[in-house]
Amino acid sequence: MDKERRRFPYPLILLIAALLLLGTALVSLMLGTEALSFSRIFSVLTGQGTILENFILFDLRLPRLLIVILAGAALVISGSLLQTLLKNDLADPGIIGINSGAGVGVAIFFLFFAVQAEAFGYLVPLAGCLGGLFTASLIILVSKNRPEALILNGIGFSFALSGLMVLLMSTADQEKVDFLTKWLSGSIWGTDWVYVAILAGMFVILLPFVFYHMRTLDLLTLDEYTTINLGIAVKPWRFIFMVIAVIFAAVTVSITGTITFLGLMGPHIARSIVGPKHRYFLPLAIFIGAELFLFADIIAQRIHLPTGILLSIIGSPYFIYLLLKKK
Repeated sequence: MDKERRRFPYPLILLIAALLLLGTALVSLMLGTEALSFSRIFSVLTGQGTILENFILFDLRLPRLLIVILAGAALVISGSLLQTLLKNDLADPGIIGINSGAGVGVAIFFLFFAVQAEAFGYLVPLAGCLGGLFTASLIILVSKNRPEALILNGIGFSFALSGLMVLLMSTADQEKVDFLTKWLSGSIWGTDWVYVAILAGMFVILLPFVFYHMRTLDLLTLDEYTTINLGIAVKPWRFIFMVIAVIFAAVTVSITGTITFLGLMGPHIARSIVGPKHRYFLPLAIFIGAELFLFADIIAQRIHLPTGILLSIIGSPYFIYLLLKKK
């Protein structure tokens, strides 16, 4: 079935996706207040750039580019895992409350600890991760381990936590409110190399484990009785992959701000191209997620709109389409 769905060899599909992402990345590096041609970018990368060019590329554009690419990939991985575990095509970390939980963690850390985001920003992903894990634990506890209830409970928690965020912001001073407002709009506030290192470290630790157990993920898409008969301990594996999905999403949105629908769109597009097996669609989904986020970021910077808001504008019709299709 997968082969019938693919009109081109799978390696060629991945190569096209990688080249498209590379091309978009080069465009992102070239565009800005100070335009850099491809030849000048190559000169800077080979150590022949001016002081201004080095500052623009290495301090401003390259960290943001890598963060956007890694964040797009991370959110798609999280969405893919959630859709597999919940057996629901509409699952997304932004929809089921994980992002809101991370946001409350960020808000509590930022509002109730006397810190500046610029000085202690490297702790924000930790606060967001703890908030996301705590929220996911509550949702699972309330849902009594029923996948069909997790979506609805997650949506309910998402609304409740969004209200809590507004309440927390109403008690804060203007400077902190401005920061949290920027975070809520998905403005990618963390654009330093420390955040590149945090995201890259998360990938180095977690992604090999996910790739190694893609066959287990395929089996988890079956009904629980069949999966158990095939020798898979369903509950422990669900727990492990749920924790991984939450970490990918919570750490990422702590750095980029609230991003919704990206984890929904990427896996769907990939599955429509190469089929439902994880070893095929997940690597492609990673490229698609990075490409979608990067393309949206380029457009958002040109029209002076937060990237998270632009992705919501793009993703909302797609979510409605999937909802109608599911009916």
